[in-house]
Order: sequence, then structure tokens, then C-alpha cells
Amino acid sequence: MDGALLVLIVLVVAAIGLAVYATSKSSQKRNAASLADAKADARRTIERLGGQVFALTGIDDASKQALADASERYTAASSQIDQATTARQAELAKESAMEGLYYVRAARLALGMDPGPELETLAGQRTAGTVTEDRRVQFEGREIEASPTPSQRTPNYYPGGRVAGRPVPAGWYSEPWWKPALVAGAWGLGSALLFSSLFSGMAGVGYDAQAFESGYGDGFQDGLDQGQLEGGDAGGGDWGGGDAGGGDWGGGWDSGGGGDWGGGDFGGFEF
Repeated sequence: MDGALLVLIVLVVAAIGLAVYATSKSSQKRNAASLADAKADARRTIERLGGQVFALTGIDDASKQALADASERYTAASSQIDQATTARQAELAKESAMEGLYYVRAARLALGMDPGPELETLAGQRTAGTVTEDRRVQFEGREIEASPTPSQRTPNYYPGGRVAGRPVPAGWYSEPWWKPALVAGAWGLGSALLFSSLFSGMAGVGYDAQAFESGYGDGFQDGLDQGQLEGGDAGGGDWGGGDAGGGDWGGGWDSGGGGDWGGGDFGGFEF
């Protein structure tokens, strides 16, 4: 009797082990397929970006700067996809490439060309807002300008989105004032004041300096977009927290493109 019970126990344990092994193998196959699909999708976008970058030549500061930024995204996306070991990392590589395509689109506009088809919306882009009017302010001894169109005064484009947890509107700028936060991963003192001076009352930017400081304007809407408020109370959480494009890859590289945009003290960062 004891022998039969022992055999039964062994058979049950073996069956459980076999089931666990089969489930593990099935999961590995699904993950591998998901990674392969995500990598293929990302590579198509990266190749599309590379073709545009190598086919276009800038003729003025705005188009040259936009193409320099697009080239930088191409390099970053290519590196990310080569190192990607999960589907999420492959998706972030695609996001970098997609951002590069926005810079290509900006360069084409600066060159007076057809910008091409509409692109997928970037993480945080919609709620970051858009520059809708020319605005020029004095900040820390220098003049900073924003415009909905490229010009000699505003050659630096940003497609809109979140930098170091705070929203930056899409538009053309006299200098990449978001660059210190992108490089350092944090905003310096005075960033909210600059934001307020530059965008206060602008129709395309639907949040104020306080919302910018907390990241609320972008983070709250991202939570809605991603379905994170299902059945919950929207009033209790922290909506401005992390970087929507973050993950393992997001925001870690320098988007300044080519050129020296000024060497002063920018809100606590020395350049």
C-alpha cells in the first residue's frame, strides 16, 4: 500500500513538473514571438528614418538643426534596437525613431517641401500642447523666442512631449531651453518661471507654470489615455510622476543636435 502511494505521489509531482515546464516553454515562445514582432516593427520605422535623414540636406539653420536632431534619433534608435531584449525595449526604440521622423517632417517644412503623411502620436505629445503664436521674452539676461513656424530667429524645433517629467509644447524656439533637463534628467531652478513667461495665456498650451512644475498637465492626461483611472478616484494619485517615454531607454541621450546654443548658467546647470 505504501509503495502504491509513493508511486502515486511521484506521478503527481512529475505531472505538475511537466505542466510547469510546458507552460514555461509556451510563455517563452510567446515572448520570443512578441519580441520578434516588436523588433521588426521598430526596424521598419528606423529604416524609414534613415532613408529620410540620408536623402535630405539642410540649407538654413532651421532645416540643418532639425536634420541634425533627426540623425541623432536615428543613431539612438539603431543602438537601442540592437540592445533590445524585450518587446518594451523594442517599442522604445521605435519611439526614438518616430521622434526622429517628426524632426524630418520639421526639416521638410523648413525647406518648403511637402511634410509628408501624418505620423503616430508620441507619448505625451498631444497634452504637451503646441506653440500657436510668436512669443519673445527676456530671461536671465537673454532673449528667448517661441514660434509656430521656423525662422532665422527660431531654428530649434521640438515635436512636443515630456522632458524629465514635465510637458514641453511643440514648436520652434530660439534655443533648446529644455536641453539641460534632457541631459541632466531634472529641471533647474527658474524653469517654471521661464515656462510661465514664455507660454502664459497662449491658446495652444492649456496649463500654467504650477502645472508645468508638477508635471500635472501631461501626466494626468496620459493616465486617462492609458486607462489607468479604471473605476478609481482621479483625485488621489500623483499624475505627474515618471517620464512617459522613459522605460529603460527614454530620454537618456542628448537631443540638442549640432551646434552650441549658449554657454551660460541655465537654471542651475552650467554649460
